[in-house]
Amino acid sequence: MERSYASRSSGELATAASGSGRPVRVIPLRHPPGFGSISSSSPPWWRAAVGRARSMGPLEWAEAALPCVAWMRKYRWKEDLQADLAAGITVGVMLVPQAMSYAKLAGLHPIYGLYTGFIPLFVYAIFGSSRQLAVGPVALVSLLVSNVLGGIVNSSSELYTELAILLAFMVGILECLMGLLRLGWLIRFISHSVISGFTTASAIVIGLSQIKYFLGYSVTRSSKIIPLIESIIAGADQFSWPPFVMGSAFLLILLTMKNLGKSNKRLRFLRASGPLTAVVVGTIFVKIFHPPAISVVGEIPQGLPKFSIPRGFEHVMLLMPTAVLITGVAILESVGIAKALAAKNGYELDSNKELFGLGIANICGSLFSAYPATGSFSRSAVNHESGAKTGLSGIIMGIIIGGALMFMTPLFTDIPQCALAAIVISAVTGLVDYEEAIFLWGIDKKDFFLWAITFITTLVFGIEIGVLVGVGFSLAFVIHESANPHIAVLGRLPGTTVYRNTLQYPEAYTYNGIVVVRIDAPIYFANISYIKDRLREYELNLPNSNRGLDVGRVYFVILEMSPVTYIDSSAVQALKDLHQEYKARHIQIAIANPNRQVHLLLSRSGIIDLIGDGWCFVRVHDAVQVCLQHVQNSSSSALKLASQASGDSADSISTPKAEKQRLKQDGFFKNLWKAHDGNADSGGEVQPLLRQNLV
Repeated sequence: MERSYASRSSGELATAASGSGRPVRVIPLRHPPGFGSISSSSPPWWRAAVGRARSMGPLEWAEAALPCVAWMRKYRWKEDLQADLAAGITVGVMLVPQAMSYAKLAGLHPIYGLYTGFIPLFVYAIFGSSRQLAVGPVALVSLLVSNVLGGIVNSSSELYTELAILLAFMVGILECLMGLLRLGWLIRFISHSVISGFTTASAIVIGLSQIKYFLGYSVTRSSKIIPLIESIIAGADQFSWPPFVMGSAFLLILLTMKNLGKSNKRLRFLRASGPLTAVVVGTIFVKIFHPPAISVVGEIPQGLPKFSIPRGFEHVMLLMPTAVLITGVAILESVGIAKALAAKNGYELDSNKELFGLGIANICGSLFSAYPATGSFSRSAVNHESGAKTGLSGIIMGIIIGGALMFMTPLFTDIPQCALAAIVISAVTGLVDYEEAIFLWGIDKKDFFLWAITFITTLVFGIEIGVLVGVGFSLAFVIHESANPHIAVLGRLPGTTVYRNTLQYPEAYTYNGIVVVRIDAPIYFANISYIKDRLREYELNLPNSNRGLDVGRVYFVILEMSPVTYIDSSAVQALKDLHQEYKARHIQIAIANPNRQVHLLLSRSGIIDLIGDGWCFVRVHDAVQVCLQHVQNSSSSALKLASQASGDSADSISTPKAEKQRLKQDGFFKNLWKAHDGNADSGGEVQPLLRQNLV
């Protein structure tokens, strides 16, 4: 007979024979390297960072400082130059009218949209890690700028422009700090449902804010839908047909060209040329007919932006919440798009480097009169579809904007305002994601609730409140899921040694007196109380078992810990308390398949010694077999003792049933520990396993 599990060394494999002669193998659990030592075997993070820095060569240092070096040193002039030229020209032509439109949305003069699409493009091409991302003014950021600055100062004042430029500087600083401190992971806690609901509501607000150029009268500037609708209704008597007809015609042209460009690869140029078409046609119409009811852009300064230090730093604290919000939007929109494009084009992208590149672009842009810039979804998609290979396409876009600033601004004087508004509305229609809401309703009501609550609060209470509520609910769901992890009772699939959730596999074998529990999460201070409550619930409400002898209660709780990636000190103390509680109620804990880190922590904290080294297993099946040995051998002895006690008693007929059950359980537990201690004292003999039909 082999030695008992508790006395086997970590390098041995024990084999025991059941009563039917079938061999049973129990694999010993090995202690992880470094067991018993105080320090971890893995080096500290700073030492690993120093080691990586020392191993880097000059070229790697250059790539780390300037990501453009990575594509410049591998540039294929014959293959890549033509594609980059075509993509850069296409998106540059698209950017010129869009930049002016988004500046109007931000409450700024159109020239500042062109400034925002100039310097940041060159800087990002050098410091940005994405090769297809098109940086510049975008609708959502423009709306945020308009919303916050409109509540501080009148948009016609010079201070309004100064604060918009200061906001770009602040956003750049925040993005650089987040990139350097590697904090890009924080955005992972915001659900995609929240992002979709927020962008859908924002797109509707943006569209309504631009409708004034179609209607021909002024509309209240607000990020809330109710004041916008009230203002539109109140000014209905001032409605003018000419701008409405012209704006609607331009919007129809833009949407038609956009859809044709998406649906037909041969016509993809239509998608990029739509904004330019609307601007050119509108300008020609105004120059020929001079309609008095159509408002135009007016005079635009000619020439490149001049270097200047941002002003208005006394308003920094007032602008800080919006700067944080715009930074969050930049992470969500830019980094998300950049990662998707990198995956499609077969290269890796570091989100922290991307944040740093965007930050440098915004800081440099603010020194040349730009307001906050970020990656554009629509222009990046066109850039990718046009075949852009490297950041050179972004440099070409910047050259086109520079050329427009130097030579073409006199031509922009007669651009109709309704044409620019149609460009904005056409761009944001792609952000209205009602299909996502329908999908979430059918798949996950919780995510649909997140989408709906973010959408409604953004529309009704404004962008800032909508974001806070959405993020708050998103974090609340994350915390709830973490504090209430999934816990499953496992059973053995017939004919295998595989243990699975009994709710998913009702036919799985479960054994009387033994509960196998799998905890599908790290165990830490926030969820240990919930886990203990669930374990007590399994003890009190005994799961229905279909195999083995009926012992009336739980005597073994096996914790399957393979999904547990981490355990903290609070959980360690709670497990010690749980062991003491179980010991007082005659219940033995067994641990199966902990990972290296968890096993090391359990060993150092003394839990392994407390539970017993012999109750730690590699497989759940091993733990179940050892528990079944004790259940079979001790339970048979307990039944005999209970029978003798009842037979010798003169008043056995009148003995209550509960008392008999107590005698049986007490006898079972005493014999269980007697058998267990006897094995340890007798040189480690393994008791015979259950009969084959019970295993």
